[in-house]
Amino acid sequence: MARSVADLKKGESGRISGFLDDVISLKLMEMGCLPGVTVLLNYKAPFGDPISIDVAGYNLSLRMAEATNILIE
Repeated sequence: MARSVADLKKGESGRISGFLDDVISLKLMEMGCLPGVTVLLNYKAPFGDPISIDVAGYNLSLRMAEATNILIE
């Protein structure tokens, strides 16, 4: 079963292995979410949306729908 960034708990990290949606993946790659890059979950809002991840040296806020498209290993 593949895990996504949305499955991470606060303080957990994972390495990006791919994407589920080709359209969103292009936007995410432009923001530094490239395969092989490690992401760290910094914060989840009380109702789970949005989340904040540390990627490529900066903090990136994502909607949960976007985070579910980023597969990690």
